[in-house]
Amino acid sequence: MIEIICGEKGKGKTKELLAKVNHEVVSASGSVVYLDKSQKHMYELNNKIRLINVMDYPVTNCDEFLGFICGIVSQDHDLEEMYLDSFLTIASIEDDSEIVKAIEKLDVISEKYKVRFVLSVSRNKDSLPECAKAKVTISL
Repeated sequence: MIEIICGEKGKGKTKELLAKVNHEVVSASGSVVYLDKSQKHMYELNNKIRLINVMDYPVTNCDEFLGFICGIVSQDHDLEEMYLDSFLTIASIEDDSEIVKAIEKLDVISEKYKVRFVLSVSRNKDSLPECAKAKVTISL
């Protein structure tokens, strides 16, 4: 399952994402991972949540990012949820075709390994590809 929180830069997507992850970790029976472009929100996250700064790793394009995600999933069989803040930035996504490709791959990973993905995307709902619009749960 994939959920998307979307809206222009500065609308409060990260605040929503942080509130959601901190609320969900209380009832989670497995691991919860939060991917971001910095360590900035480390102290705002519950200590049960693993924060990974994607910028610390040599991820330079969308394919490498998806491989990075698979690596995280493969090393933690108890992984239940992944929160991806600044999704377009950390995934090195440039255009709509890459958004579609990434969402399709994340759908496959989600179904096969039973991991829920929650993405923060800095775009208005109207400017997202159709496959992404259907997954929007919060539009700011």
